[in-house]
Amino acid sequence: MFVTTADPKQEPPAVTVDTVLSLLALDYPAGKLACYVSDDGCSPLTLFALREAAEFVKLWVPFCRKHRVSVRAPFVYFSSGGPGRGGAAGGEFQRDWAAMKIEYEKLASRIENADEESLVRHGDGEFAELVGADRRDHPTIIKVLRDNGGREGDDGTGVPSLVYISREKSPRHHHHFKAGAMNVLTRVSAVLTNAPVLLNVDCDMFANNPQAALHAMCLLLGVDDELHSGFAQAPQKFHGALKDDPFGNQMEVIYQKIGFGIAGLQGIFYGGTGCFHRRKVIYGVPPPESATDVRQPTRMRGSPSYKELQKMFGGSKELIESARSIMSGEMFAAAAPTADLASRIDVAKEVSSCSYEAGTSWGQEVGWVYGSMTEDILTGQRIHAAGWMSALLNPDPPAFLGGAPTGGPASLTQYKRWATGLLEIVFSRNNPVLLWIFKRLELRQCLGYLVIDVWPLRAPFELCYALLGPYCLLANQSFLPKASEPGFLVPLALFLTYNLYNLAEYMDCRLSVRAWWNNHRMQRIVSCSAWLLAFLTVVLKTLGLTETVFDVTRKEQGAAPDGGDGGADPGRFTFDSSPAFVPPTALTILAVVALAAGAWRAVAGAGAAGVVGPGAGEFVCCGWLVLCFWPFVRGLAGEGSYGIPWSVRVKAGLLVAAFVHFCPRN
Repeated sequence: MFVTTADPKQEPPAVTVDTVLSLLALDYPAGKLACYVSDDGCSPLTLFALREAAEFVKLWVPFCRKHRVSVRAPFVYFSSGGPGRGGAAGGEFQRDWAAMKIEYEKLASRIENADEESLVRHGDGEFAELVGADRRDHPTIIKVLRDNGGREGDDGTGVPSLVYISREKSPRHHHHFKAGAMNVLTRVSAVLTNAPVLLNVDCDMFANNPQAALHAMCLLLGVDDELHSGFAQAPQKFHGALKDDPFGNQMEVIYQKIGFGIAGLQGIFYGGTGCFHRRKVIYGVPPPESATDVRQPTRMRGSPSYKELQKMFGGSKELIESARSIMSGEMFAAAAPTADLASRIDVAKEVSSCSYEAGTSWGQEVGWVYGSMTEDILTGQRIHAAGWMSALLNPDPPAFLGGAPTGGPASLTQYKRWATGLLEIVFSRNNPVLLWIFKRLELRQCLGYLVIDVWPLRAPFELCYALLGPYCLLANQSFLPKASEPGFLVPLALFLTYNLYNLAEYMDCRLSVRAWWNNHRMQRIVSCSAWLLAFLTVVLKTLGLTETVFDVTRKEQGAAPDGGDGGADPGRFTFDSSPAFVPPTALTILAVVALAAGAWRAVAGAGAAGVVGPGAGEFVCCGWLVLCFWPFVRGLAGEGSYGIPWSVRVKAGLLVAAFVHFCPRN
């Protein structure tokens, strides 16, 4: 089980600990589970929090299994009400619940009050490796916090192994963001426990269904032909999500209409979290040519030689042997647990070094694929292009629940990162069209990927359309037929048909009209902000003028009352000085100015004689623009985090002044 975190400030250790505890308490033999946490922030606070969790879990797992607790993330469990939730009634349970809550509150207090400097200074040498460590330049740090040793424990109350990893970083080597961290986790786990199935989750996505692993095993192993289950992906769902999705990032309609539909083709997309992978599929093993019995798993065609394996996986003998056993299917015949994980730390450090991947197939044909911010889509494409299919993991209750970003900055940061990654795929040799032509990606699956990949390409075109209405009102021109002309019915029909059909999709998913409007509004905002910046970034990268930067999305523990941005209304849009806010602020100011100028001209009868000025269509376009960007109208009058910073207003004002200056006058 892989958990990734990159920044203790954006991703608080308490959030990571809750996720880890929920995974360690899954209903599955403890001797067959191991949790690996990748800390790209190289933070003593994260290590301390996990060390404390490793002690607390000895109480938490027996409690959960004894009382059949349904939600095993402690923060969610204890914040959801009294002891009546998810446990058996009775005095013994009441006492156990109260005692466990006290222990968890102590754990949470220790983590919250931990200080990085004091940890390093008084950590009895445990944090010595982190003293003075630069998160961008440090050696590998691996700590075995719990070693199960393959033991199940009495009455099935054993606790899985827990390993902390902060991979080596160096300015001389590209670390490939999350994909690089996932590949290090894959190699380290291979030489320590070598489980044939891998689960990866984000640090804020806890196991909501304690039987999630059992459901996944039914999909991966309970089929006549393993071709149909290269991986099992759970749809992303959210805990404590805001009502009516004010920031348009809960993706319910996308999953129900696109995701579930794609599941009927080659399979649902890999979403980067909440996914169970076959290790051999991650290693690049091709699917079977025909149906095979799952008790005799697919073997690598041609059984690659030692030299071929060395070229693929690197020079570590231990890693090569573990890969050989996975690719040959021997793991299912003899899955002897690895004893004493600490004795293999040196080997684990070897395979997690910066230079280990040089000259190997890691990041290309093996492991998570490099070349995009959205390593999940890229890796899923490679798996589907090899001929594998994927399975939808959608139990009730949901397998995993995460946290949707709240507030303007966090939401736009997430959208920008996604858009950058998708465009990197479009403008690369990993384009789905090329995979359809030259590999085994099916045509309809290719089209499904393209639907997602080309979303950010709308940004420059949508910006031009957004400028048309204000331009016509300012320049006293028109681009639409007059309301009295029959041709006016064409754009009117297009406008109504698109929006009514989109609304019908939301109603079909049992969502409100307000949820539809919030998502529609956010699509307009995102297209002219995060997607536009992502488009410019990728264009500049393609020209060799810049490099992409991985932005970490801020995580919150539970539903933050202030929306994560310091205000009292979690559903209200918040702002910061990010460049992403400049284009939509400029559009908002421009639309308001254009409406005022157009109204004045219409009332005063100004304008050149014989010139056909703007009609109702242009006014409607500008009015619709103002409605879509209403959060920015409020932001111009707001204060604090609810107000648009003056630096953004000045830049936006200069853009508007330049646009108005260059508009012709009629």
